[in-house]
Amino acid sequence: MNKTAAVITVSDRSHRGEREDFSGPAVAQMLRQAGFEITGVEIIPDDEEKICTVLYRYVDRAQLVVTTGGTGVAKRDVTPEATMAICERLIPGIPEVMRSEGVKKTPMAPLSRGVCGTRGSTLILNVPGNPNGAVESLQAVMALVLHALELLAGNTDHS
Repeated sequence: MNKTAAVITVSDRSHRGEREDFSGPAVAQMLRQAGFEITGVEIIPDDEEKICTVLYRYVDRAQLVVTTGGTGVAKRDVTPEATMAICERLIPGIPEVMRSEGVKKTPMAPLSRGVCGTRGSTLILNVPGNPNGAVESLQAVMALVLHALELLAGNTDHS
């Protein structure tokens, strides 16, 4: 199965050019190493409407859309709300695994409110904005992500 992915960094400061984006490139590199073709990379502000617009655009272009950033508890952290607004089904177990693995490295991991869900045959996954947290979270669930993508593609015969 050819795997396609898009990476969206959600950060006001990176969008304004005040801070370099390290998370998006790190996530994209990890996905390339896992055999994904990257169909898009964007940096957008912490704005729920803009996040929804970009997510809608990529669900038709990629099997996996990974957002990095905007998952915390600050007032501007609205990535989970935007993701839930466009998902048809949520998959709570995937972010549960990310937080449970994350707490082994930082006691702050449970503050991440990232979600995972599907729209059509696309999987959308929120990971933290910290570059290490983003990569480690994705690594923790990569086997689950790959299996979910197979199922979403209709490959349900695993005998």
